[in-house]
Amino acid sequence: MSVFTRVCRRAGAAVAATAVVVPLSVVLAGPASAGPSACTARTGTYQRQVEKALGLPVDGRQSTADCRAIRTYQQEHGIRPAAGYAGPVTHRALQRTGTEGECPTDVGRIACVDLGRQVSWIQDGAKRIHGPVAIRSGRDGFETRTGLHKVYYRAKNHWSTLYDVAMPYSQFFDGGIAFHAIDGAITSPPGSHGCVNMRPEDAQAYWGLLHTGDEVYVYGRKPGT
Repeated sequence: MSVFTRVCRRAGAAVAATAVVVPLSVVLAGPASAGPSACTARTGTYQRQVEKALGLPVDGRQSTADCRAIRTYQQEHGIRPAAGYAGPVTHRALQRTGTEGECPTDVGRIACVDLGRQVSWIQDGAKRIHGPVAIRSGRDGFETRTGLHKVYYRAKNHWSTLYDVAMPYSQFFDGGIAFHAIDGAITSPPGSHGCVNMRPEDAQAYWGLLHTGDEVYVYGRKPGT
C-alpha cells in the first residue's frame, strides 16, 4: 500500500466544539465589554503585544479588524468573555503558544506543532510569521509522532483511498501524516488518526507558506493520549 494512502481521517461526525487549547476560565481584567456577539471598541492594556503576536498591524489602537482577530483567538482558546479585548489573559495565552519553547530557531522556516496545547505556527528563525492556529492531532492509539521532520509530498486535492475521504491542502511530513483541512469543528473529539487537522483557511495559509523540504517540528503530548 502506498505511503500516501496510509493517512489519518477525520474522527466521526463533528460535535459541538469544546475548547481544549490553553483552557482559561478567568474573566478578563479591564473595561467591561459587551456579550459574546459584540466586539469591543476599547483599546486593551496589552494592545501592542497582542497585535504583534497575532500578526496584526502594530499601532496600539483597537480597530474592527483587530477586534475580530482577537475575538476569534479568544473563542478558539476558551477565553471569556470573547469580546476582542486585548487584556492580560489573552496576552498570557499568546505567550504560552508563542515561538518561545521547544521549537528550533536555527533551521530557517519551520512549522511548529505543540501537541500539548493543540496549536501550530510557522516561524523563520525566532520570528513567527503565521499563527498560532488551532489544530487537532491524533487520538489515543493514533498519536501524531513527535520529532523533527520535513515536508516531502504535497497534494492540494488529495484523496485518501484508505479512508475514502478528501484531504484538501495535504502536506505530508512523516510517513502518512500530513497537515490538511477538515470540515466541522477543529476541536471536536476524539481526534485524527495521526494527521494534523486544520481549518480550511489555516490549511490554505500553510499551503502558501510551506514548500517541499521545509522543516516540521512536533513536540509535547496531546491531553488524553
